[in-house]
Amino acid sequence: MNIRDIIEGKKEWRAHVARVKGLPQDYQIVYKEIQKYLFKVGPAQLTDGTGLLSGIVDLFEEGAALGKGVLEVTGSDVAAFCDDLIKDSKTYADIYQESVAKKERRP
Repeated sequence: MNIRDIIEGKKEWRAHVARVKGLPQDYQIVYKEIQKYLFKVGPAQLTDGTGLLSGIVDLFEEGAALGKGVLEVTGSDVAAFCDDLIKDSKTYADIYQESVAKKERRP
């Protein structure tokens, strides 16, 4: 990764954060909790750009524009909503478990 990529990544992240700040307060709160959850248990690819997080903001912007409450968009179990988003993605926990399993198989 060169310096230009780093600068571009920062610009994209700042634009993403600005979009989040443009959401209604209840959406912002739930977004921040989703972000924390995904950073802890989420897919290893989460840090590759803001694809998944941008998709969530898209969904939230649409819900807010329709006048829906945030829990109408995510459902009352926000963790289950997150788990559904990443169900087919490899997480850091998966990668760790695979590495442990490989070490155990070695003689």
